[in-house]
Order: sequence, then structure tokens, then C-alpha cells
Amino acid sequence: MTATATATKYETIIGLEVHVQLNTKSKMFCNCSADYANTSPNTHVCPVCLGMPGVLPVINKLAVEYTMMTALALNCTISEYTKFDRKNYPYPDLMKGYQISQYDAPIGKNGILTIEVDRQKRNIGITRVHLEEDVAKLIHRSSFDGKAYSLMDVNRSGVPLMEIVGEPDLRSPEEARQYLVKLHSILQYIGVSTANMEEGSFRCDANISIRPEGSDKLLAKVEVKNMNSFRAVFRALEYEAQRQRKAMEEGVRLVQETRGWVEEEGKTVSQRSKEYAHDYRYFPEPDLPPLLISREWVAEVKTKLPELPEARRDRFVSEYGLPIYDANLLTNSKPMADYFERCVNIGKQKNLAITNLEKQISNSCLGEISRLCNATNTEIQDIKITPANICEVINLTQKGVVSGPSAKQILEEMFNTGKSASEIITQKGLNQISDSSEIEEMAKKVIAENPQAVADFKAGKETALKFLVGQLMKATRGRANPQKANQLLKNNLGVK
Repeated sequence: MTATATATKYETIIGLEVHVQLNTKSKMFCNCSADYANTSPNTHVCPVCLGMPGVLPVINKLAVEYTMMTALALNCTISEYTKFDRKNYPYPDLMKGYQISQYDAPIGKNGILTIEVDRQKRNIGITRVHLEEDVAKLIHRSSFDGKAYSLMDVNRSGVPLMEIVGEPDLRSPEEARQYLVKLHSILQYIGVSTANMEEGSFRCDANISIRPEGSDKLLAKVEVKNMNSFRAVFRALEYEAQRQRKAMEEGVRLVQETRGWVEEEGKTVSQRSKEYAHDYRYFPEPDLPPLLISREWVAEVKTKLPELPEARRDRFVSEYGLPIYDANLLTNSKPMADYFERCVNIGKQKNLAITNLEKQISNSCLGEISRLCNATNTEIQDIKITPANICEVINLTQKGVVSGPSAKQILEEMFNTGKSASEIITQKGLNQISDSSEIEEMAKKVIAENPQAVADFKAGKETALKFLVGQLMKATRGRANPQKANQLLKNNLGVK
């Protein structure tokens, strides 16, 4: 290893290609149902999506409009002239032996997606947004004697698939993750896709290479596949960036290839040599005429765009007085933002005298509710806690009927059962203890049972008081008024 090679610093260059299944009722070029996920194999099929000879495709208009909506939301120019092309490649899941896609005349092009990492905003270019059809699904199995075989479900074949190709403007795995989070959020807001990565309706391939800092010359480009979560994308790109740097340091030649991410092993593995566009032998689809998109049609589609995440975030700050941090987290997910606003509206309708209503609701949504959803893998739109429940708990806490710890217990019980706060308080005896004499009696007991903590406190360790308060709250099952508990402990420890 030479000193020069060791000293060379490299810059990471990343470009993402995202495939998105569109939320249409029928497939891209036929009338078969596009709802393939929960149906028996090979039941949503017809001669068109089976690729039978002599059949003619018909364009799904809604899929075209959804692609236009996405392109507009990504600040793209909508082409006046677009067409479909045949992309030829041999693979078992490709029913016709070619895929109907778009090559040199995509629906949208030259867009921008703004991301923010470490408080720095960067504009990431969008090369194109185009439309194609999905392939069938291969299911890999092993027989009892260990021999591998594959089954094919054609239900997915022909489902509308939109591809969003980004420019190689990303410079770190974290930027790539934020790009995907932002794109995912936009797709949720405009309603064109479920964008569920685990189900495959939002799929990402990453192109990553490195180059010496200050140079324009890229080293071999590697495509990484098989990433089904934001975390997986981040980890795969982190691994690959390090692998490529290590190869250069050790004098190993990098090759242009496709690699797959193996989640269990935390590494990428080589799959095949990288293909170039000309390998696909693109040519215009002879069975479909060019598609002319009028400016009137574009204007009509634009009116269907809802409030997008950034605009909603800014409104949450200006209208509800939320910190930008809260507003960002709430609006990253449309279901979360919708739930938050329903809670706010209910609180205002009930004329609840809650100080900082919106901030209190935000704290609940981003705190305990998010924790419970994450722990149980539940989407917020599916939880049993209603907006009215949230407001009830906040109102009772602010009135002093229940303590903060008890409020958490109530929310968890609501999450599990759907019961109201008043029911849970009655059943579990969670009313806050505010009677000073009752709390003082408990405080004396806690002091007597924890002599070391008392000695530590008297020696000047403030954390010892927190420990004693915790023991008192534990003794009262979280029902003691925390302020009174703190003060009565101090009084009994001789602190005025």
C-alpha cells in the first residue's frame, strides 16, 4: 500500500431509483384488478397481462394522472409529447419477454426535491418520472430433499409502476435516507400509492460510487438492490461506501456490478455484472400511440394536488404555534398529521380550557402514542385511542385529576382496550392523590426505608432527591401529585 493511496480521500456519490406501485383499481394495460396482495395466486389475470400473442394493451388514464401529480409535486416539467417503449430482457417473471416502459420521452423530467440534513438544505435533482408495468412475482421454495424451485404468481404482472429517477446528487447514506423519507411522505400526501416498503409498493435501488475529492472522475458504479426499509437503505449504503474505500486502499480493482443487500449478514453480495441501457434494445411500443399531454390537462391535474408536507409543516408552525421540530415530525407522516389535527379540532369543539392545547396534543402524539405504535407495529390510523380520548386525558391531567405517570398508564390501557379515561380511572383507582397529609405519611416512610439516599442528599447529591421522589411515586403507583411529593420530601429532609 503506497502512502499516496493511503492518504487519498474519497467522496461518496449516490443516485436513487425508486419504483412505486400506483393505487389504481385496474392494471396498467388491462382491466384486471390491481389488488393482488391478498388474493389467491394467478386469479387476477387475463390474456393481456399473461402476455398471450395478439393481445393489445390499453393505457390506464388514472395511472398517467397519478404520474403527472407526482411529477408536479416534485417540481418537474410535464412533457407535451410522451410515448411508451419496449424494454427487452429475458427473465422468468417477465410474461411477454419485454416490459412496456418509457425510455427517452418520460412524463415528467428535470425536477427538484429539497432535503435537510444537519440543518443544511440541499436541492436534489429529479432526472425523470416515468410509467411502466410491474412484473410477476417469483416465490422461491425448497423441496423436502433440499432441491430449490420457484413458483410464479402472475397477479402482480401489469400493475402500474411509476419510476422516479434521481440525479447522483446525494453525498451520504443519511442524505439518501432523508431523500426517501421526504419522497415517501409526498407520495402519501398526494394519495397515489400506499408506498409500503415491506409490501413492495415502494422499492428502492441505489447507485453508489466513490471518487477522489476534488475530482470529477467516478470509479466503478455499483447498483444495490433488495433494500426494504429506510434503515436497510442507510445500512447498505454505509457498508458499500466503506467496502469501496477499503478496496481502493488495498489496491483491489472495483468493478461495475449489481449487488444485493443481505440484511441478516449486514453486507452486500455480488449478483451480476451491471447492464447498460442499450442492452435492453429499447424501441417504441408499436401497439400504443404516442401520448400527447395538453396544458389544459396538466392544469386540471394540478388542481387535484393537496397541501404538501412542507406547506403543512409551515402551517402547523404559524397556525398552531408549534416548534419547527414538532411540526416536522408530525407532518412527515400524513396519517400522523391527520390524527393530530383531528385531536386539535375535537379539543376546540369541546371548548376545553387546556393551556397550550396544540403543544399538549403534539407531545402525546410524538411521545406515548408513537411509543405504543412502534412497540406493537401499529399504524396510527388503526389505533383504538380516539381524538376525544386524547383530549380527555390531557384535560384531566391539567385539572390535576390524574398525574403525569397515571396519564401514561391510562393511554396504554386505552391503546389496548379502547376504553374511555373515566372508565379506566374508576377501574384502576388512578385518581391523583393531592391530600398533603396522605402524601406526607408516604414521604416519611420512603425516607425511613432509604437511609443511604437520605445521607447522599444531605451530602449534597441532588440526584438522591430524584431517587426519593421516584420511590414515593412508585409507592403511590404514580398517583401522588409530583410537585407536592417533591416539596413534602424536602420538608421532611429539613430543606425549607
